[in-house]
Amino acid sequence: MHDRVLESLGPAITAGDYPPGTVLRTDELERRYDVSRTVVREAVRVLESMHLVESRRRVGVTVRPTEEWDVFDPQIIRWRLAGPDRPRQLRSLTALRSAIEPAAAGLAAEHATPEQCAELTEHALNMVATSRGQQLPAYLVHDVAFHRVILRASGNEMFARLGDVVAEVLTGRTQHRVMFSDPDPEAVTLHVRVAEAVRAGDAEAAERYTKEITVGALRELDILAP
Repeated sequence: MHDRVLESLGPAITAGDYPPGTVLRTDELERRYDVSRTVVREAVRVLESMHLVESRRRVGVTVRPTEEWDVFDPQIIRWRLAGPDRPRQLRSLTALRSAIEPAAAGLAAEHATPEQCAELTEHALNMVATSRGQQLPAYLVHDVAFHRVILRASGNEMFARLGDVVAEVLTGRTQHRVMFSDPDPEAVTLHVRVAEAVRAGDAEAAERYTKEITVGALRELDILAP
């Protein structure tokens, strides 16, 4: 039952319904959601782990400042993308991708294993196969997998940990229709070129093509989420 409380309270906080400094009383939450104190405490514990709130005896549950939130938490990203701040959140996350993924692709060209190169090629070709006929859910599967492999193949554990973040960005764009009904053909082709560059060990080309992918994603946002 704490999931039900969490899925209501979390999005409300990230959407700004409860601004930073707002104090939420445990007894009020019990009545509002018609649940026990234990259930409320479990939900609050999860929100605390995300740094969305802090709980103090005799004070209550206080919403923390936005800059203290664990903004890389996939759940927080999901909630924010579902809220009114979606355009700004998408730009922020895409700017992050633009800074990180090209560097990761360059490193992948130097460190990727034959198995990882094969994975990239397979996902890139599957992206081509699902890029027409409004097959966005199928395309998304391979798009997410492609970028996860790039981050892992970089050999940098910090980059690899951003796989969930990138997955949430790509998933959010699709679920909230911040994409064209068919992916941009140029972007699809660029994914194939990235896979080829990584397989060839061409770090400069892999980085350049990945940069073009993220720049294109920012251009799409200007059109679809102004």
